[in-house]
Amino acid sequence: MNMASLIEVKPNPNIPDLAPGDTVKVSVKVVESGRERIQLFQGVVIKLQRGGISASFTVRRVAYGVGVERTFPLHSPLIEKVEVIRHGKVRRAKLYYLRGRSGKAARIKERRVAREKKPAQVQPEPEPAQDKLTQEELETPQAQDKLTQEEPENKQE
Repeated sequence: MNMASLIEVKPNPNIPDLAPGDTVKVSVKVVESGRERIQLFQGVVIKLQRGGISASFTVRRVAYGVGVERTFPLHSPLIEKVEVIRHGKVRRAKLYYLRGRSGKAARIKERRVAREKKPAQVQPEPEPAQDKLTQEELETPQAQDKLTQEEPENKQE
C-alpha cells in the first residue's frame, strides 16, 4: 500500500483555474472569539506554488500605502470561494517585480478570455393551433372547400 492511496487530494470546487497576474477576490473563513465570519482579500496573484496537497497561491494588494501579501493553501477548506475579477497578461510565472513598483508602474494589462458559452436550451416547439391545418389535411376536398369559404371573408374586412 502506498501513501498516495491513503491521502487523496480533493480539489476545492470553489477555486477556478488561476494564473499569475489574475486579479482575484478570495473569501476566507475566519474564526474570532468563537464566531465564524467570511473575510475578503482582493489582489493580484503573484505566485502559484504547485505540488499536490501542499499547493498554494500568493495574492498581493496595497492597503493604505503598504504592500500586503497573503498565501493561501489551494486545498484548504477555509477558503470559501475564489472569484477571478480579471485575467492579467503577463510573461512570467512569478511576479516578484511588482514588489518594487507602485502606482501606474504596477499595472498589468488585461488578457481577454473568451467566455464559455452555455449550451442553448432546447425550446419546445409550439403545438399547431386547431384552426391551422396540416399538409395532409389541406389535400382533402373538405379542407379545400373550407379555405375557399374563408377567403371572401378576409377580403371584406
